[in-house]
Amino acid sequence: MTAPNHLTAADAVAQLGTGALTAEALTRACLDRAEERRDVKAWIWLRPEQALVQARAADHAGRPGLLAGLPIGVKDIIDTVDMPTEHGSPIYRGNRPFADAACVALLRMAGGTIMGKTVTTEFANRLPGATVNPHNPAHTPGGSSSGSAAAVADFQVPAALGTQTGGSVIRPAAFCGVIGYKPSFGEFSRSGIKLQCHNLDTLGIICRSLEDLALLRAALLAAPPRAIDRGISVPRIGLCRTPVWDEAAPATHRLIESTAARLSAAGARVSEVSFAPPFADILQHHRRIFAFEAARNYAYEYEQHHDQVSQVLRDTLLTPGRQLPLADYVEAIETAEAFRAHLDDIFDDVDILLTPSAPGEAPKGLESTGGPNFNSIWTLAWTPCVTLPAGTGPSDLPLGIQFVGPRFRDEALFDAAAWVEARLS
Repeated sequence: MTAPNHLTAADAVAQLGTGALTAEALTRACLDRAEERRDVKAWIWLRPEQALVQARAADHAGRPGLLAGLPIGVKDIIDTVDMPTEHGSPIYRGNRPFADAACVALLRMAGGTIMGKTVTTEFANRLPGATVNPHNPAHTPGGSSSGSAAAVADFQVPAALGTQTGGSVIRPAAFCGVIGYKPSFGEFSRSGIKLQCHNLDTLGIICRSLEDLALLRAALLAAPPRAIDRGISVPRIGLCRTPVWDEAAPATHRLIESTAARLSAAGARVSEVSFAPPFADILQHHRRIFAFEAARNYAYEYEQHHDQVSQVLRDTLLTPGRQLPLADYVEAIETAEAFRAHLDDIFDDVDILLTPSAPGEAPKGLESTGGPNFNSIWTLAWTPCVTLPAGTGPSDLPLGIQFVGPRFRDEALFDAAAWVEARLS
């Protein structure tokens, strides 16, 4: 029999709904695992009794709602009225928001239990938090949604919320060997989430099955759940190496190319897809938007708490962002718009793109969370993305494959990912 904390979110909700499992039993199993594996350091705020009070309330009420008492982790840049929100920064130590973020309120409305707050890098940016990779503590879990990915991968919670401005959902999910989802830009509310870049920030989900994505997506949209269609016709797949293909490790090259070959053998029409020459430097435009907007959205922290902002954040992002000419930012915004239109044309001929989730396995060391370039392209594009676990690399750490779909066709992306998953299993 599967231990409660090893259940996927969808399977757990099914058992909660029938009464085969109680919210308290599930939450307690997750808390026990989190205590047993404290050395993963996935949580910045976890009070067992507070989580259990919520679970007991769900049981007492008959486990109503779409989520039926499901425990969920929440990244610590997302406001929670009953828990501190500290943004990975000493500036906000002990900070108590006056309200839940919209996403947290929606999860509670759907019957979810907010189990605790997961570790984030400083302001969801470069400076790592304390979390380690649950598969090997000498390696990074990725970032900035470090704690969310590690907690889900380590069976400490069935699902968790993350955010992505560059690669902060997809990359840590891939490094930790779980499923990550960045939706189409604008689909999920960002109200109550610490704003870094208003043209890039996106709320995302980290979990362990595609059915989990459909379930959590419905809760976050306050919409009826839609079952994943695993009987779709064969998708058209574009193999997109991207302009940064040379940054990928040999194991990633082999993984992406062998995946394309296997899917072609399974009947998919696989074709090579490249960006038009004007977009060969598209990552420079992502970086300009990132720096310009972050420098202004963190004006208070930079001016009033300058010495409590890490030097790496000041030197690599905020100071350069202040120095960036407005004309360069406007050019980047305009190029991003043209790039999205270019991708719309590409998606006339393919249903999904196959591309790396990350350069390779999680790098050794905890000083960096790894390179985001295979994600930042798609964050700028506003396209939905899903990463699926795809075996291990030379250090026996997880590898992922990323699938990208057209904007606002997230559910079709889930269906296509399910088709792929079935052919690769």
